[in-house]
Amino acid sequence: MKTILAGLAAATVLTAGTALAAEINPAVVYDFGGKFDKSFNEAAYMGAERYSEETGTEYRDFEIQSDAQREQALRRFARDGHSPIIAVGFSQQAAIEAVAPEFPDLQFAIIDSVVDLPNVRSILFKEEEGSYLVGLLAAMKSETGTVGFVGGMDVPLIRKFACGYVGGVKAANAEASVIQNMTGTTGSAWNDPVRGGELARSQIDQGADVIFHAAGGTGIGVLQAAADAGKFGIGVDSNQNALHPGHILTSMVKRVDNAVFAAFEDAAKDEWTTGVVTLGLAEDGVGYALDENNEALLTAEMREAVEAAKADIIAGTVEVHDYNTDSACPY
Repeated sequence: MKTILAGLAAATVLTAGTALAAEINPAVVYDFGGKFDKSFNEAAYMGAERYSEETGTEYRDFEIQSDAQREQALRRFARDGHSPIIAVGFSQQAAIEAVAPEFPDLQFAIIDSVVDLPNVRSILFKEEEGSYLVGLLAAMKSETGTVGFVGGMDVPLIRKFACGYVGGVKAANAEASVIQNMTGTTGSAWNDPVRGGELARSQIDQGADVIFHAAGGTGIGVLQAAADAGKFGIGVDSNQNALHPGHILTSMVKRVDNAVFAAFEDAAKDEWTTGVVTLGLAEDGVGYALDENNEALLTAEMREAVEAAKADIIAGTVEVHDYNTDSACPY
């Protein structure tokens, strides 16, 4: 199966291909939190928007409000002839498994889960690699030797973020402590900024001065609480550095935007592939954000260390533990 990494590494403006792009009829179904969650869903939205702006191709999207709407939205888009249809989030797996076989001639993609069907592209990320990098930065920035992690829904995917983060923290400071909390066990855990703020403040009271969240919309409360306390937050999925300039150390970016863009582009260029695609540091699928909002927070030593770690992970010299492979986090 040929790769799609070239389409994911960078988005190029279509010129001669614009006419082809106009022939596709794409759609996106977001997970809980909505397309303006400043995080995971919004990354998907930005990818769809970027493709639309560059090619003139219109797309449809839907923000679910209940679990039942997942399958309803996918089936409605499919009946209307939309293709490719992108399902954002692992919670869409059952809905894709139900709907995709009914429309074998249409193209579907799901982010963060694997659906083994002949018309489905499954897009996974090496979240542990990006989380390792921000963990290293957190430990180097911390003055107390205690940092925090706030997850959203307590599922293996978020444990994957947490384990990678702890690995990076311990690589920089083996004696550092990492306080971890999960927000909940249902979908509402992605959209509870009040609870996110409460958890962050509790961690700060225990000495944490840098807190990484992997909690979707809940993380907005985490970042706010860290900024209010004069501490540092770390954003996730989208670049969240601008939310509280000077108080967000960095963001662990997960390039869902590139994955959505590539899915649209591949369909338009008749280069669609199915099967599993996994994107890590080597594929520019994950990383850390450095911009005008946080560049003053990262010392030359921190930048050198994180770039060295990135190169070592890509080269295979440093192997970051994947919680999905082995749930016994070794750090």
